[in-house]
Amino acid sequence: MAEQPGEQPYGNGPRAREAAARPAGSVGAAIRLEHLTKVYPGGAGPAVDDVSMEIGAGETVVLVGPSGCGKSTTLKMINRLIEPTSGRIRIGDEDVTGIDPVRLRRKVGYAIQASGLFPHMTVAQNVALVPRMAGWSAARTRERVEEMLGLVGLDPGEFRHRYPRQLSGGQQQRVGVARALAADPPVLLMDEPFGAVDPVTRDHLQDELLRLQRELRKTIVFVTHDFDEAIKLGDRIAVLRERSRLAQFDTPEAILTHPADAFVAGFVGSGAALKRLHLARVRDVPVADVPTAHLGDPPEAIAGLLRDGGTGAVLLLDGDRRPHTWLRRGDRPPAPPPAAPAGTPVTGTVPRDATLRDALEAVLTDPAGRVAVTGPRGEYTGVLDLATLRGTVQALLAADRAEALAHQRALRGAHGAGAGTAQEGPGGPGGAA
Repeated sequence: MAEQPGEQPYGNGPRAREAAARPAGSVGAAIRLEHLTKVYPGGAGPAVDDVSMEIGAGETVVLVGPSGCGKSTTLKMINRLIEPTSGRIRIGDEDVTGIDPVRLRRKVGYAIQASGLFPHMTVAQNVALVPRMAGWSAARTRERVEEMLGLVGLDPGEFRHRYPRQLSGGQQQRVGVARALAADPPVLLMDEPFGAVDPVTRDHLQDELLRLQRELRKTIVFVTHDFDEAIKLGDRIAVLRERSRLAQFDTPEAILTHPADAFVAGFVGSGAALKRLHLARVRDVPVADVPTAHLGDPPEAIAGLLRDGGTGAVLLLDGDRRPHTWLRRGDRPPAPPPAAPAGTPVTGTVPRDATLRDALEAVLTDPAGRVAVTGPRGEYTGVLDLATLRGTVQALLAADRAEALAHQRALRGAHGAGAGTAQEGPGGPGGAA
């Protein structure tokens, strides 16, 4: 279901509201694909057949479909790693179909599975590659490398001189994203960039991408075969049939609630209610507070908080206000070293950008049924508990049910109006045969 003229690009869900709240002047650029087609010599038919799509500036659109449907081919035609047989590609106000492809690729970031780093180059040299090709000065390039490594959560002092073989898979992917963003392109293309890492690292990288997008507001086109990943990351999802034909192009909320047909419903699969939790973020939910203290605070002060705090627990924070240890009634306050540590170490937190599904998993695995919420630098911002999550989930499902009923009533009304018109028209009773 392609977007109709005049349709708002983000729909009406929570991500629509977030997109509307983004500051004007987004650094992303709109992308327009016009009747894009790719035919390979000797092929039985087009690999990509007459695809038209509009992607808003600063929007994240995820292409999802079965293996071999043409989603990666469609992506690679945007930066002309694969040349289209026919059709046009517009980025911003420019038709890029006929310009020098090397110049185009310097304006479009590209991140792929397994990072694609050059093994003989250091991390800094990999990140600096495109700025140097673009003619940036050495000082500006060096500053940009430091900035990009910090942005993706890698300490420049520790990582700049390492080689890819000295990095974990997740660290390599972070460097790959830093390299793709180094020349500050308005568009970022990502071809299954997290597909080669383990599930835990993949979740962390997805959260990191969401955080980066909130800060940078690039236009991102992301290819995946994982519908859960599409729901988590996309402002809109394009579900593709064979030859990249659009089965449905809509917000995640709309696709989950109203799949266009059986093909799309097959991608949604079972557990739609749990998938819906990918669409709400911890930052959208009210968090509670608990008494906090810092490591090294006087034991008698901590004991007073345990006794009088009203929650039966105190969260100890480190020097950067990051959650460190839970103390509960019955635990003795921590004594100075070398005494054995008291309380329960914090082994898991959720960032404000995490989904409610991530938060639910963290809460369910905690003996006390709550999890600390952290800000961009890992600092404590509050606590989320099972009761709050349960109420939020019930409200989300109730809203979805109400929307589905309203949609069904609208469809019945439209069908009824159509039937009435048919009866009164020339083919109805009393009309011409």
